[in-house]
Amino acid sequence: MVFANFLGVVLLMELIAGGFRFGADGLSMNYYVFNCPLAEPILRSTVTSALQSDPTLAAALVRMHFHDCWIQGCDGSILLDSTKDNTAEKDSPGNLSVRGFELIDDVKEQLENQCPGVVSCADIIAMAAREAVSWSGGPVYDIPKGRKDGRRSKIEDTINLPFPTFNASELVRVFGQRGFSAQDMVALSGAHTLGVARCSSFKTRLSDPVDPTMDSDFSKALAKTCSGGDNAEQPFDVTRNNFDSFYFQALQRKAGVLFSDQTLYNNPKTKAIVNNYAMNQAMFFLDFQRAMVKMSLLDVKEGSKGEVRADCRKVN
Repeated sequence: MVFANFLGVVLLMELIAGGFRFGADGLSMNYYVFNCPLAEPILRSTVTSALQSDPTLAAALVRMHFHDCWIQGCDGSILLDSTKDNTAEKDSPGNLSVRGFELIDDVKEQLENQCPGVVSCADIIAMAAREAVSWSGGPVYDIPKGRKDGRRSKIEDTINLPFPTFNASELVRVFGQRGFSAQDMVALSGAHTLGVARCSSFKTRLSDPVDPTMDSDFSKALAKTCSGGDNAEQPFDVTRNNFDSFYFQALQRKAGVLFSDQTLYNNPKTKAIVNNYAMNQAMFFLDFQRAMVKMSLLDVKEGSKGEVRADCRKVN
């Protein structure tokens, strides 16, 4: 009996040390350990299966998480559909290439069957992005859970998304307004090691005169891509589905796809960070996971400030 009580005390201490909090409103690493213990295994299995079928979804899920958190905080607002009275975030020009909504719906449906009204759509996005990073070879990390879903999603709010035409100073400024350091910003930019950019987001670099910060051969490659139209896609680096430091090595070669990518190598403050990440992938991984955890905590809704949607596409 004494030994059993001792084990109970040890388990309780581990739960508290691991981030478990009494009460339903606070975020913690173990938020679903008792109220929906199969939440993470179900999500991990579903996301892994989807990524095996379509590896390009990894970039999409990370991008969805960023675009969700940047507007109104990490509250699942990017998932809400437009209505006759409101045009939602997902229908803004900056979000038209965001995808993966059906996967989030799939996870949500399974979790509602398992434990109705418990797991928020905001948490599903955050956990799905985490799984996408690790599945594609990036750092393995955890995030606090317990976010509630927001009730607001308006197209006009997306004007605050960083533009691909921003220079390094503008990026440092807008990220700084949300509490991120220049190093955080460069690390988060490293998410572009996954995925592609559409010609529409970089074609202005090819106008006369051609952006001089690009390697001449690379500018010809981008021009060839854009011959396929605005929706033609250019990988950010040579390993579009692998999470690695090749993105930063591309910047060193003046082969950054977006102006906002290459500008990181043109500013002395951010250039030093780029060089460090290009040379030391472990450093990039460590800083990236720290920045992702920080981002996942942007303006989260807790308690009565939000809800747990039954359907991620509409408020309850």
